[in-house]
Amino acid sequence: MTIPLVDLKAQYAGIQPEIDAAIQRVVNNTAFILGKEVAEFEKNFAAFCRVPHCVGTDSGTAALHLALLVLGVKPGDEVITTTHTFIATSEVISLIGAKPVFVDIDPRTYNLDPNLIERAITPRTRAIIPVHLYGQPAEMDPILEIARRHDLRVIEDAAQAHGAEYRGRRAGTMGDIACFSFYPGKNLGAYGDAGALVTNDAALADHARMLRDHGRSEKYAHKLVGYGYRLDALQAAILGAKLPHLDAWNARRRAIAECYDELLTNSDVITPYVPPHVTPVYHIYCIRHKNRDALQKQLKAHGIDTGIHYPIPLHLQPVYQNLGYKIGDFPHTEQAASEILSLPMYPELTDEQVRQIVDAIKEVK
Repeated sequence: MTIPLVDLKAQYAGIQPEIDAAIQRVVNNTAFILGKEVAEFEKNFAAFCRVPHCVGTDSGTAALHLALLVLGVKPGDEVITTTHTFIATSEVISLIGAKPVFVDIDPRTYNLDPNLIERAITPRTRAIIPVHLYGQPAEMDPILEIARRHDLRVIEDAAQAHGAEYRGRRAGTMGDIACFSFYPGKNLGAYGDAGALVTNDAALADHARMLRDHGRSEKYAHKLVGYGYRLDALQAAILGAKLPHLDAWNARRRAIAECYDELLTNSDVITPYVPPHVTPVYHIYCIRHKNRDALQKQLKAHGIDTGIHYPIPLHLQPVYQNLGYKIGDFPHTEQAASEILSLPMYPELTDEQVRQIVDAIKEVK
């Protein structure tokens, strides 16, 4: 029997009555755009993140775009971020006409290395976007201190970190704005594209709320040139049905990770490093192996699906050739990209399945 990388069918089976009721409620009300369902989810997700304001959007990418806009990043500005992440993080910088400036990772956590940020700062730098990659928060205290010294804004890319904590603070509470994706495979996933930004700043939230809805705060009165970035009510209702389960799902992910860690002790793979002051949520359980491609092929032969997050660093993507980066510029990222492998990780994964996966891994030398 195949073990998938993510099993959304298993999750649906566990909460089907709640999901079906949420969808039926929206269909019965025929209120599909914004409205009560979206407002209720925004209130509850803000409380989950421990912030006062949440603005739902139609994707995590849209949330990042709005965050840059409301923080005043403009064409010609520079924004520092990691080169080891999904392209949405840098894509929105480019869309604004600003320049993404990449920084290498800490080879243990795969997150942006704070020790490398200051050398990347120039007079044009306006913001830093740390990514809480794989569900583990970046080292936010030194990042925030650097931002304070240089008068920079901080946007947390928390697309993979719903409920993760850094020194007791939830992902989303530390920067000026934090952005979440609710892509279906996320720890909290919609049944289509969806996202949100959260913030402690009411003025930033109000600005983002107007921009997501064509620059208006009331019907037909458009104060700004905005976007159609609204979270639809069906997705909000589905997310609202799932949200009460999220802490338990995250706890199960940590238990699965502990099982992997224990069974992979003294094996040929490198398991995730977790600093003692971090509580991860394991959106992805990522290992490293010198012969990654052979390992992936071996696991596939055993019916075990895996993934690679991410095989081509952003600084080596064809779209960014104009930035002048080359192979060797960010050695930790480049080495990780050649060795990382994402193993199956979802709350419904059983301990027996984890043992099957580990047994298959140990066959590869």
